[in-house]
This record gives sequence, structure tokens and C-alpha cells, in this order.
Amino acid sequence: MPAAAGNETVSYKDARHLLLDAQGLCLNHNKKVTPSLLMKLIDQLGYVQIDTINVLERAHHLTLFSRLPAYDRKVLQQLLEKRRTVFEHWTHDASIIPSKWFCYWKLRFLRYEKKIRGNNWWKQRMGDKPDLAIKHVLKRIKAEGPLMARDFENVAKGQSGSWWQWKPSKAALEFLWHTGKLLVNKRKYFHKEYDLPHRVLPDAVICKPKPNAREHLDWACREAIVRMVIATPTEIAAFFNAVKPDIVKTWCQSALKRGEIIEVEVEAADGTKPIKSFAPPDWKKRLTKAKPIPDGIRLLNPFDPVLRDRKRAKRLFNFDYRFEAFVPAAKRIYGYYVLTILEGDKLIGRIDPKLHRDRGELEIKGLWWEPKIKATKARQAELTNAVQSLATFVGAKNIAWPKQNH
Repeated sequence: MPAAAGNETVSYKDARHLLLDAQGLCLNHNKKVTPSLLMKLIDQLGYVQIDTINVLERAHHLTLFSRLPAYDRKVLQQLLEKRRTVFEHWTHDASIIPSKWFCYWKLRFLRYEKKIRGNNWWKQRMGDKPDLAIKHVLKRIKAEGPLMARDFENVAKGQSGSWWQWKPSKAALEFLWHTGKLLVNKRKYFHKEYDLPHRVLPDAVICKPKPNAREHLDWACREAIVRMVIATPTEIAAFFNAVKPDIVKTWCQSALKRGEIIEVEVEAADGTKPIKSFAPPDWKKRLTKAKPIPDGIRLLNPFDPVLRDRKRAKRLFNFDYRFEAFVPAAKRIYGYYVLTILEGDKLIGRIDPKLHRDRGELEIKGLWWEPKIKATKARQAELTNAVQSLATFVGAKNIAWPKQNH
């Protein structure tokens, strides 16, 4: 289908290449990962999503490992706990974010406070006297220093202390974190330790003034475009989840008139009609400067930014990815925590891994190639190498493959 008059056409392969390059998947760096290199990658990504599921390894470690094979978890810990160049908060989900952007979260803090105070779920967990619970938590942390939820008597006898059984002090801690009155100082066994913001981040970061609504909007849209290059208003809005889609649509029209972006039509790999999107005027130049797409196979976790938008993955890669962890087991097509197989610029299959820490074994419960993908000896060897690297990274000594499809 031809593009609309005056609009440039972007092939899905070019849009794919630009996205992979912008999201760090064209890196070809196998040497030691330094704090400065890792910080550069996180800046490039915009943020790295955190998730609690640990059937294999935490999502943020897998995202960074898939781009930097020599990634060391201790280097990220340095950035979070020593250098303080990143902090933990919320985008579309819990994420590790460059500290230089902390001021833009100040608007979110105000929004979160209004939202939480009006939310019945939170009201039930904060108790009849929420402000007293908040005051009590703050007073203790000011006096005692960093504390965790377990340092408060917030679980009744006989209860497990799960998300659904929060007591007022636990809810108060999360309220104070969401609203920026506390920050995550560090994690111990993945449990948050909270402290006052000025004791977590440098004063220069904390004291940077809150931007106005226009400055915040410009930042959210421009930085999102840098990290996708070509995107629809909906995709721009969803990137940081900082502004509503209708406001982004208005911003795009204004940016179009200013010559800051242009409208393009992106061809679809899945055979659907081209979709109107926006791109920097120099997108072709960016394409010529993009790093070559590495050969070989890499494994992407379910929270990888390339897979996060299911519609985009289908449109650009003709790959329909659904995260099935929350699907009843009997209704899953593939598995609980499926990794996607990226070969060059194509998504060609999936594996369902599980780490058995007690016996040091990485079990591949299932392997599925996409239609028309042949499991050649060369391809299987590449996959074996990728899985072996993953096994080494997660500390597995042995790999158990499914007999029927390997």
C-alpha cells in the first residue's frame, strides 16, 4: 500500500534496525563491563524494568546481560548503592532510572499522592489513621536510618505478609516511596530498604527544581523518540508512562509544525497496512550511522523493552509474544517464563527455561521455532551456545534439553 502523499515510507526492516540499535541490541561488546559502560547503556535504554519473578533470574539482570555478555551484577550494584547515578522508581512498572532525571519524577510524586489517597485498596491497607502510620514510619527512619518493611510490626500473627496482607506501616512505606518522600536505599534479597531522599541521592539531584508541565511533556516525548526513533503517539506516551496519549498527540502536531519531527508511514512485517508514525527528520542519517546488527543468537526475557509492546513486536517482527505467567497453566501455549530467540534482526523462536538452584541445573522445558524457521545444525549450535552462556550467567552447571525438539 503506498504511503500518503508527502509522507516518507520506512520499511519494517529499517524500523526494526533503528529500534534494535536504539535499544542497545546492536552492541557487540564482549570485554569487561565498567560502571561507565553500564551507565551509558542504561542511559541509552532510558530505564531497565525490574520484576519480582525469579524462575530464572531477575528481569533487569537479563536485559543487561542480553546486551553486554560480560555484564556483572556487582557493577549495577555500584551504580545503585555507591555512585548513585541510578535510582529505583516507577515508569510503566518498577524500574532502574538515571538519577539525572529525578526532577521529572517530582510531578509523578504529586500525581501518585492524589491517586493513592483516593484509592480504596490503599485506604483499606493504610487503616483508619493513615497519617499517623505515615508519621510513625517517617519518624523512625529519620531517627534510625534505612529500614525495611520487616523492621516494622506490620504482619499479624499467622499471616504471611504478602502483598494482599499489608499492614499500615508496610502500606505507609510504599506510599512514602511512591510519593518521593522515601527512596529505595538498596535491596537485600530483593526486599526494599527505604531511606530519606537526601540520604540516598546527591543534593544536586534532589534539589534540582521540578519542571513545569510543558517542560515535563517535552522531556517525556523527546527522550522517548530518541529511544525508539520511529513511534506512534501511543507508543511515545507508553514509553515512560508519564503523559496521557491525547496530550502526546497534541505535542506531536506542534512538534511537526516546528520541524522537530516528521510524519512517516511504516510498513508492517505481518502484512497489515502501513501505520502512521513520527520520526526525527534525520532518521535516514541515523540509520546509516546505526551499528550493524550482530549475527548469532541472543535470548530476550519477557520484560525486554523490545518485547514490551506486543502490537509493535507483531507489526515489526511478525512475532506474536504473550507473557503467560499469569495465564492458568492449562491454558498456556508455551510456558510460564518464555524467552524469545533473537537471531540477527529476526525473532525466530522461544524457549521455556527454569533454573533449579538446588541442583545447579538449567532446564529447558520447551523449545519452539517459528513457522518456516528450519532447525539447521548451525542454528541449533548457535542456540546451544546462547543457552550455555545463559546457564553460566545464572550459575547452572548443567543444561537439560527437551528430547522432542532439540
